Amino acid sequence: MGKFAIRPTTKGFKFNLKANNGEIIATSQVYASLKTCKAGCESVRKNSIKANLEDQTVADFVPVKHPKFEVYLDKAGEYRFRLKATNGQNICASEGYKSKTSCLNGIESIKRNAPDAAIVEEKAD
Repeated sequence: MGKFAIRPTTKGFKFNLKANNGEIIATSQVYASLKTCKAGCESVRKNSIKANLEDQTVADFVPVKHPKFEVYLDKAGEYRFRLKATNGQNICASEGYKSKTSCLNGIESIKRNAPDAAIVEEKAD
């Protein structure tokens, strides 16, 4: 089972969703409070289960309704994904991947890990 690791930052709180092996699957934005950060974790749990896939790396991709995982290429040419909630807000985003297959595996990892992931508060480095 994965976990949502919440850490304080200089401007608030953010979480990393980590797989069983401790590898970071996705990272959140910075939230103003611990309460809103925990709500962000809950949003990932809820939205990741029913999110559609929008592959923006293919020609003439068809936009899909929220919630959704958007797969795209960044400026460095790496594949990334972001999870958007029903209201269109970004909930979390991935690191860059060299291959689309690895990026899609990251999405599958969120779907497997997020629903039952514990929320753990960690100390700042």
